[in-house]
Amino acid sequence: MHPEPVSLLREATLGDGRVCDVVIADGAVVEVLPAGTAVATDAAGVVDLAGYLLLPAAAEPHAHLDKALTWDAIDPPFGDLEQAIETFHAFQEHLSEDDIYLRARTAALKLLRTGTTAIRSHVNLLPGDRPYRGVDALVRLRDDLAGYLHLELVALPPVGMDDATIEGALDRGLDLAGGAPHLADDPDVEVRRLLAIAERRGIGADLHTDESLDGPVTMREFARVVRDWPEHLVRTAGHSVRLGTLPEDELAVVIAELVEARIGVVSLPITNLYLQGRQHPVSTPRGLTALRPLLDAGAVVGAGADNVRDPFNPLGRSDALETAALLVVAGHLDLETAWHLVSNGARDVMRMPRAGAVPGAAAEFVAVRGASLGEVIAEASAERIVIHAGRVVARTTVDHRIAEPPAALPSGLLIGKG
Repeated sequence: MHPEPVSLLREATLGDGRVCDVVIADGAVVEVLPAGTAVATDAAGVVDLAGYLLLPAAAEPHAHLDKALTWDAIDPPFGDLEQAIETFHAFQEHLSEDDIYLRARTAALKLLRTGTTAIRSHVNLLPGDRPYRGVDALVRLRDDLAGYLHLELVALPPVGMDDATIEGALDRGLDLAGGAPHLADDPDVEVRRLLAIAERRGIGADLHTDESLDGPVTMREFARVVRDWPEHLVRTAGHSVRLGTLPEDELAVVIAELVEARIGVVSLPITNLYLQGRQHPVSTPRGLTALRPLLDAGAVVGAGADNVRDPFNPLGRSDALETAALLVVAGHLDLETAWHLVSNGARDVMRMPRAGAVPGAAAEFVAVRGASLGEVIAEASAERIVIHAGRVVARTTVDHRIAEPPAALPSGLLIGKG
């Protein structure tokens, strides 16, 4: 299908239960009116949303599109972060740019189909003499999908990769500096080195931070370095699992530093619940960042799916409703906060305009068949309409056919013999 311009969303049920008409122009919401009162000026641009719940579109603040959908090909060992890294590094030696492009495209379109209209993906810089195969594949994908979704790309070098190779990846079109400094022998030195590259380039940074239940807390050094960065520069801490195991008094200090430095924190429940805590068979920790303390302190917090069916996570539906459900069950968040983290919370982390049925907001929506947020998160109906920049970019319809059982007899009715 081609993108379909939208001027009016008719009879949309909002998260607060109101049923409204949403008027859209130039990629933004113009008016939100009582249902049935908006005047349609362009019949072709009217979308009937009776029976759908209209939500701000999801954003994915931490993907790995270049790794996605490789689980079956690699057949890696279960549940070991270091072995996952090793097996993927061995596998990627044999990948071509086209191999990476095709899987990444499939993964990105899965996200779009389920309601994600903005993605930030980390991209591995590969060891050896062809380090930029993934970089070139994802830059090409970003260009090809422009107009269908927003895609940002982050350099993800292996620990110790030289500055020149990292900067070469940025020269080829990546948007942000990145890395996993907590894996280095001296994590704080690696934090400073990676952030120095970002400063030299005048770009933001998105670091994998402290993806373990114990060990270093590099977020404090991260906060110290970026505290005086210009406001427009992105600064994001992904995973931040270690926050979930810090003593309460130390946690409060670290969170205060993150808030002062305006660092966005991204929780990635499915991957971290899968990988973390296996060394604790009793009272197993949940492997999540400190969600409620961060939110209560006013931190910028988002959530994403991270890995999808690769050595770091054998599962994943590429669906923000899956992430929201895990935030409710494992993160103990309420329904509204869970959806916020995968939609406007994620957009806040990405420094993007807010979306939703509010005048002036970006016209980024996912309409899901259902009557309430609880029903939608619980059932995750595949029947959806996805709107990006004021245009329908994906539709999924479902046809249920169930063999009809015999009608049940009323209780107590006796059938006599003829």
